[in-house]
This record gives sequence, C-alpha cells and structure tokens, in this order.
Amino acid sequence: MAQGKIIVFFDLETTGLDTSVCDIIQLAAVCEERVFNAYTLPRRALTPSAAQVTGFTLTSDGLLLRGKPVETIPLVEALTSFMAFLRSFRRPVLLAAHSAKRFDAPVLTRVLRHYSLTQEFQQVVSGFLDTFLLSKNLYSSMPSHSQVFLVQYFLGKSYNAHNAVEDSKMLQELFTAWGPSTHDIFRFTYRVNYVF
Repeated sequence: MAQGKIIVFFDLETTGLDTSVCDIIQLAAVCEERVFNAYTLPRRALTPSAAQVTGFTLTSDGLLLRGKPVETIPLVEALTSFMAFLRSFRRPVLLAAHSAKRFDAPVLTRVLRHYSLTQEFQQVVSGFLDTFLLSKNLYSSMPSHSQVFLVQYFLGKSYNAHNAVEDSKMLQELFTAWGPSTHDIFRFTYRVNYVF
C-alpha cells in the first residue's frame, strides 16, 4: 500500500504481443492474500511464440494449459468479475503490472472500451503503475529488468512465469522488497484515461 492507496498487482496472458488485436486468455490479480483469476476462450489463435511461452493451446475442445483442459468464462464476465473484485476494496485502486504502460494497460483498456465498461472501470481504478519503468529507475545498473530476472535477483526465487497468478504474486513480493517511495510510485503511475 502506498500512502492510503490500495495497490492491486495484475497480469494478463494473451494470444500474442500486438496490443491492438490480441485476445486475453488469462486475467489475474492479487492484493495481499486475496487472489482473482479467470480464463477466457480467445476468438483468435495464439501466435506460436505465445503458445510456447504460456503453455496455452486452443483445440476444438476448448482451452488447454500444458495439455490439460481449463474452465473458461466469457471475456465480458471475466471483466465484470474483475471489477467486482476491485470494487470490494471500497475505494479506487492502483493497478500495477510489469510493463503496464506498454502492454497490459493498452490491452485491458481496449477490451473494456469494446464492452462499454470504461466508465465503470474508471470508478474503481485510479491509475496504472508500471513496475518495469519503476525498476529501471530504481535499479538502472541492472543487466535486465525482466520480472523473472528481478525475482531471481531480489528474492532468490524462480517461479512459474507466464502464469498470470504467479506473475502477479511475484510482482507483489518484488514491490514489497523494493519499498519504493510514494514519489517514485507517482512518477510511474498513469491515469486510466491516459491515451495509450
């Protein structure tokens, strides 16, 4: 928590890296011990690199994660459930993601617009915090600012990267270990209606 702000750490797994068209496969978030996780059936195929990195595949039977079926819900239901999770904190939250500005926020805001949920989202989220940019500022001499590298360096852990729940949990741990100042947090926070 940063000076009265509730920070929720979140991550998306998607069908690819093109923020203008990729579909969300997994949306997860954590705040302290509370966890949100939803899988959705994408409309478009995964790029070969996304399939390799995430372990997700699409078949006629649905979505598989490393060959095992995953229960999915419609994307609009995942988004409204996510907002209900965020609303449960009883005040606007700050959503933190590693590369929020470049990736997670543009994808999320695009799909929210598609379902006409932007206004409702803005009532529960005050902004996006980009922990990738924060880490580059705090630790500029690091050879890498990938989350996997930073988790290994600061926490001495390896983990199941590219699983949105695990990514979110590790990001929360990293952020706690860093203990950034309110000023640093503010510098890398972007308004929800920021034009990506």
